[in-house]
Amino acid sequence: MLRSCYKPLERCLGRRNDGLMWHMDLKPHASGDYSIAVVQANSLLEDQSQVYTSPSATYVGVYDGHGGAQASQFVNSYLFSFLHKFVTEHGGMSADVIKKAFSATEDEFLGLVKRTVAFQPQIASVGSCCLVGAIVEDELFVANLGDSRAVLGRRASAKQKNVVAERLSTDHNVAEEEIRREVEALHPDDSRIVVYNRGVWRIKGIIQVSRSIGDVYLKKPDINWEFGNRIPLRRPVISAEPSILRRKLKPQDLFLIFASDGLWEQLSDQAAVEIVSKNPRAGIAKKLVRAALQEAAKKRELSYGDIKKIAKGIRRHFHDDISVVVVYLDHNSRFTPSAVGYTNAPKDISSLNKDAV
Repeated sequence: MLRSCYKPLERCLGRRNDGLMWHMDLKPHASGDYSIAVVQANSLLEDQSQVYTSPSATYVGVYDGHGGAQASQFVNSYLFSFLHKFVTEHGGMSADVIKKAFSATEDEFLGLVKRTVAFQPQIASVGSCCLVGAIVEDELFVANLGDSRAVLGRRASAKQKNVVAERLSTDHNVAEEEIRREVEALHPDDSRIVVYNRGVWRIKGIIQVSRSIGDVYLKKPDINWEFGNRIPLRRPVISAEPSILRRKLKPQDLFLIFASDGLWEQLSDQAAVEIVSKNPRAGIAKKLVRAALQEAAKKRELSYGDIKKIAKGIRRHFHDDISVVVVYLDHNSRFTPSAVGYTNAPKDISSLNKDAV
């Protein structure tokens, strides 16, 4: 005879749940499948991610906030809407459409800051990295601000079975020498535009990423000064101009990994690609997140189980929020109309009752 169980379902079934991971194993898109996973390290989840699918296009967004969650949540709410608007107005996807969508999102967030900064000054210092992928028939667009990253897994050649990683986005982070030179070239009259302190390069000694949505106090000198930030700015020190890649998809292109920098702090491009290529599709994004957490644990001489027991907020000292979307490229259409629509990762995972990490 079965006994009644009044505990949470996971405990009734003998599974433990730390409440900090959300995942979706597999769903279809126009030319394959995709999988999502997110793990929360901050007290408030600063990563946001989403996928839009239709018979003709697939959009992927990964937004890594900093200074708070307002900017990443804002981008999650507005960017795809602007993409749809400008695609319709211009008759299709293009680099110009993507730039317009990013610019409109930035302008809309600036408007929010101006309306609320008098009673919520902190919003002027909130920002978000922004990584977007768009697959339209046999074309791929990748646009990014900041240091979230898109990586392609492809066969090395038509005759070889081994899978190699190809990075599709630029890390706009002054830890990269090329980005430091770019920032310095834009500010030749400021000898301290990039500062090295305690082993880290930062713009004005404050921020590592050179492009973002938000961070209005580093873009608008009037808002910067009026609301107490007191950083001497002659002009904006970071921008919202995305880097955009456009390429034709090829038969040897197997899958795409879109992820916030929390993943790439723990795994190399090639290590992530090998995990995807050597494991079943279902739950593959969760597999990548778990591999990253295992690496984070190893660096502190901890076990994976130890990391799982650490509460949000405190866990941020061990790893960042991590968002991963894996998109398989099957190069054939088996899309069903019922799958049209959005998948949005939760705004905050700790309030959910999901499967254990």
